[in-house]
Amino acid sequence: MTTAVVAGLLAGYGIAIPVGAVGAYLVALTARTGWRTGAGAALGVATADGLYALLAVLGGSALVPLLAPVMAPLRWASACVLVALAVRAAWTALRAYRAGGLAAGGDGEHPMTPLRAYLAFLGITVLNPMTVIYFAALILATGPEGPATPPARTAFVLAALVASASWQLLLATGGALLGKGLTGPKGRLVTALVSSALIAGLAIHLVS
Repeated sequence: MTTAVVAGLLAGYGIAIPVGAVGAYLVALTARTGWRTGAGAALGVATADGLYALLAVLGGSALVPLLAPVMAPLRWASACVLVALAVRAAWTALRAYRAGGLAAGGDGEHPMTPLRAYLAFLGITVLNPMTVIYFAALILATGPEGPATPPARTAFVLAALVASASWQLLLATGGALLGKGLTGPKGRLVTALVSSALIAGLAIHLVS
């Protein structure tokens, strides 16, 4: 059981720590909206990682060939969603700045609540096929030493979920601190535009 927990923690941190487009958007969103909304988004990412960890221990090697035919469409869908989010964030920041400052909600007429952030980031992360392939490859690499019994598999999935959640919440906390430090309208506009450009660039990299 201890081996499964350690393996799950390592797997969760392994997929969560590299900050890609979703991580960059998480930090930017939290900086604009506050820690509660960022925490909701962080838990959405962690939930998706946990679901993929569950699929990996249940499906193993069978998942890779099943996903192969739809890898390209999933990459394009994920990239399109992230680019759309980047454009929207940049446009909202510019419009708010011209109106006299960035609004705390950062989402126009429909403020981003923790629940909306959770669902949005859950959907964005689920679109990323590399997560399930990462977990499936990890299970294959461990061979007979991988989690084989239901308790061991449960421990692996829960540990991966906790690891991912702790890292994503750390990113959200960093975004909240960033938001508090950049209270001026120009500073928040610049960070919103820079983060949008970064998100768009990372999203384009998915399909390049």
